[in-house]
Amino acid sequence: MKPFVSIICNCHNASNYISDSVKSALNQSYTNWELIIYDNFSRDETFFKIKNFLKDKRIKYFKSKSFLNLYNARNQAIKKSRGKYLAFLDADDWWHKEKLTKQVAFIKRKKSNIIYSNLYLFYENEKKIKLFSRDTLYNGMITQSLLNDFKMPILTTLIKKKIFKKISFNKKYNIIGDFDLFVKLSLKEKIYSMQEPLAYYRLHESNLTRKRLDLNINEIKTWIKEHEKKKKFSHLSFSKLKMLLETLLIKKYLIEGNKLKVIKLFFKQPSNLQKYKFLFFLFLPKKIIDKYLK
Repeated sequence: MKPFVSIICNCHNASNYISDSVKSALNQSYTNWELIIYDNFSRDETFFKIKNFLKDKRIKYFKSKSFLNLYNARNQAIKKSRGKYLAFLDADDWWHKEKLTKQVAFIKRKKSNIIYSNLYLFYENEKKIKLFSRDTLYNGMITQSLLNDFKMPILTTLIKKKIFKKISFNKKYNIIGDFDLFVKLSLKEKIYSMQEPLAYYRLHESNLTRKRLDLNINEIKTWIKEHEKKKKFSHLSFSKLKMLLETLLIKKYLIEGNKLKVIKLFFKQPSNLQKYKFLFFLFLPKKIIDKYLK
């Protein structure tokens, strides 16, 4: 018999998109699954959008009694699951119909506890699709690669649930909880990738907000401070992660109109070439900066 897969769908005020996500689960060629919809205290029409889908007994709906940080909500949803494998499908994203079929076969073939794939980025406003990564994705013991350039979207992962008996998402995070978990898992686990894109990540106004940028910066700062000096990370370099943080700070200061802080950061670490793509924004009016960076 095919192994049972638990699909974890976390949502909060997701009425605009959740129907598409649920339909992509229902359209899977692989049929031995359950869908755990964990509603993080939504105040919109989310429940009414998925109400009719609940006729399918494979779909279970739970609602939190108060608003939780995203990765706390993920942990709560996982506790409701019964599958051998876990997959993650957030309420504004969707999957290729062969996603589970191909990944279950792949994880068995690799005899691995965790795998992932490429995906497509879907730009909501422009209705355009772009391949997430043209480079070969990481395979094996990939901790340094993840620290250098995190390219392991949770939307594309398939993970043996037994892993979560020993570890869980850090519930204090809202943005980098998957980065935190996958980096820690990669210290002990071989992780394998599928180059084929098997999911679609929707980019829209709600997940590109200034608030999310500030959260991302603060969470990365905290993570570096807490982990850089730990013995298990002593053989690893944090330099590129720090460069990413610096680049995000430049973006933040440009949006705020604080060009003096931007200039100081340019001189602070000249070797960070990534930040130079923002150089020409120093000479543009704030209205144009807001258009391109917000």
